[in-house]
Amino acid sequence: MTERATDSFEEWLRARVPERGLRGKAAAVLEVLLSQPRRASFGAAGELAQIAGVNVATVTRTAQALGFAGWPALQQELRARYLSSLSAGQVAAEHSGTGSPGSSPSARSLRRDLDSLALLARRVDETVLLTIAEAIAGARRTVIVADGSYAAVGLALAHNARLAGYPVTAVTAGDAELANAVAAIGAGDVLVAISFWRLYESTVLAANEARSRGVRVFALTDAASPALADAAEEVVMVPAEGEAFFPSLTAGLAVAQALVTQLAAVDPARTGASIEAAEAMWTRFGLLHRRPVAGDHS
Repeated sequence: MTERATDSFEEWLRARVPERGLRGKAAAVLEVLLSQPRRASFGAAGELAQIAGVNVATVTRTAQALGFAGWPALQQELRARYLSSLSAGQVAAEHSGTGSPGSSPSARSLRRDLDSLALLARRVDETVLLTIAEAIAGARRTVIVADGSYAAVGLALAHNARLAGYPVTAVTAGDAELANAVAAIGAGDVLVAISFWRLYESTVLAANEARSRGVRVFALTDAASPALADAAEEVVMVPAEGEAFFPSLTAGLAVAQALVTQLAAVDPARTGASIEAAEAMWTRFGLLHRRPVAGDHS
């Protein structure tokens, strides 16, 4: 980790320490987290306990004192923050040589995505998804900010939300378009910031500027950076670690799908009418390939 990244990591972790502080064995666990972020990010609770000279139960209690449900939840964010401090080449190096002997990179990637989906299913707060869906349903307009490879998550969410009958647009084409979009929103609107691995400065700026304008801001991310989390009303933590040098979009797309499904249930009549209108226009434009049926020679 670079010196700046290490400082940011330490500031984040120390900020989670309760006012009364951590004492004794819990303090020893904290010092291991701070001094050995890579091992803490990838090691088992038992390994961390051995290094700190404590038992596994103490590791769990320390994680809870820092505001997490337990060690797995803390480690998920530790790993996301550790990986976000690395370059693409360094991330690839972290994953080289891992996995079961003889397994292919593609098999390891599929396995990791399955594990991420299972983790997401256990930890996602359905009430938060409902809050976001209802906010989008009640907004004058919704802007989704997503850049880089994870623009795919934003585009999928915006496309299906529009199909469900709501005015949602995704901004993925650069800072000028984003600046124009933020300039046009205000109270009564919603902004959803989607960012994994390393945050784009423009995404953080857009979220904070939108919040200052009275916009309801939500975030989908794998590490709740204070710069983004402070601007967001709700943050959905999404596992995004990939097998190679880029983040996986699988869990992010699953959250987008869950949000659209929830959105469609807010006002089924509105969504039904919107889909029917779209279907009629698809037919008028001849957009869909017509599959021939038996006996049809036209």
